[in-house]
Amino acid sequence: MKNRRVVITGVGALTPIGNNLEDYWKNLIKGESGAAPITRFNAKEFKTQFACEVKNFNPTDFLDRKESRKLDIFSQYALVVADEAVKQSKLNPAAINPDRAGVVWGSGIGGMFTFFNESKNYALGNGTPRFNPFFIPKLISDIPAGHISIKYNFRGPNFTTVSACASSTNALIDAFNYIKWNKADLFIAGGSEACVYEPGIGGFNAMMALSTRNDDPKTASRPFDKNRDGFVMGEGAGALVLEELEHAKNRGATIFAEIVGGGLTADAHHITAPHPEGLGAKNVMKLAIEDAKINPTDIDYINVHGTSTPLGDIAETKAIKSLFGDHAYNLNISSTKSMTGHLLGAAGVVETIACVMAVKNNIVPPTINHTTHDPEIDAKLNLTLNKAQEREINYALSNTFGFGGHNASLLVKKYKD
Repeated sequence: MKNRRVVITGVGALTPIGNNLEDYWKNLIKGESGAAPITRFNAKEFKTQFACEVKNFNPTDFLDRKESRKLDIFSQYALVVADEAVKQSKLNPAAINPDRAGVVWGSGIGGMFTFFNESKNYALGNGTPRFNPFFIPKLISDIPAGHISIKYNFRGPNFTTVSACASSTNALIDAFNYIKWNKADLFIAGGSEACVYEPGIGGFNAMMALSTRNDDPKTASRPFDKNRDGFVMGEGAGALVLEELEHAKNRGATIFAEIVGGGLTADAHHITAPHPEGLGAKNVMKLAIEDAKINPTDIDYINVHGTSTPLGDIAETKAIKSLFGDHAYNLNISSTKSMTGHLLGAAGVVETIACVMAVKNNIVPPTINHTTHDPEIDAKLNLTLNKAQEREINYALSNTFGFGGHNASLLVKKYKD
């Protein structure tokens, strides 16, 4: 059976640099940093006192007040971006076959805020085990997928992917494959994360994974820079409406781009550190390209994982050089985490959206905050430093890698009928 084509017809974004797609893309191209001192709790005693928080978000602007109180913040974010994507796609859920429509959602951690608050309240109590009846339904990682399916009456496949920071890319690849293999016609797919709380900052501080550049947060996320000292915690969500091509055309949908390939691999090396030569990263990009039945030389842009960690940035650039050879120097490469911070399980979909918009508009968003060359990173690579660049982009790769050695790569193509 011939594989079916899968297109993107709706996009929703809620990020530290924009609470909708339009603002997110505008600020990416401007090179805006979303990092600032933490406002959600008093971080004075923490090694890291800043993060990339979502700003000016009020759930009751989007959700019923009573219902919003039953949702952890990561679920609120999920429903908001799903709504933007569905509205943008001009999808009428009542006019499609609900048994052929599904939801796949990714989250690396889930309801951290709910777990932290309930545990704290119990510890401060008199020992009587009193917990909120919504504690478990607010906490579990799969619950956004359930809420989205209920809202739109999607009765097809419905599940959540958990692969640390690769979670939402995993979700997109699964949805892509289900449609490609004729198991469904349409998906809402993406991911959400909200971990800017004491356990999130404290836990990653204990691992020495976060930047501690408290005197200058806006420049703290500096992928590829010699003076990088760790990633900046981010939060937010992204959603895509994915459809089989003829399904989308039959209802007159506007098509943003096409998904043509996906790859999944494991480093099988270390629980948190990448393979030093980027072996898993190389293999996952290779699989995505082979899935699309194109050549490495067809790729124009890579939105790299690029977290601003000492080991990860070097390993990923080694992987790119190893796979692409001389073509590596023809590529544009950038890390939009330099602006959004690291959205953990939501990173993949938010960065895929950057690829979708880059392909659509022929603009590569920059890697900001780069001031000092790292001699361990090839200076001839075009890392799109500090300023967006215009170029023809027909194919763009989005890479996401997670603790546990999980690697995911998704390949987006400019749509042509």
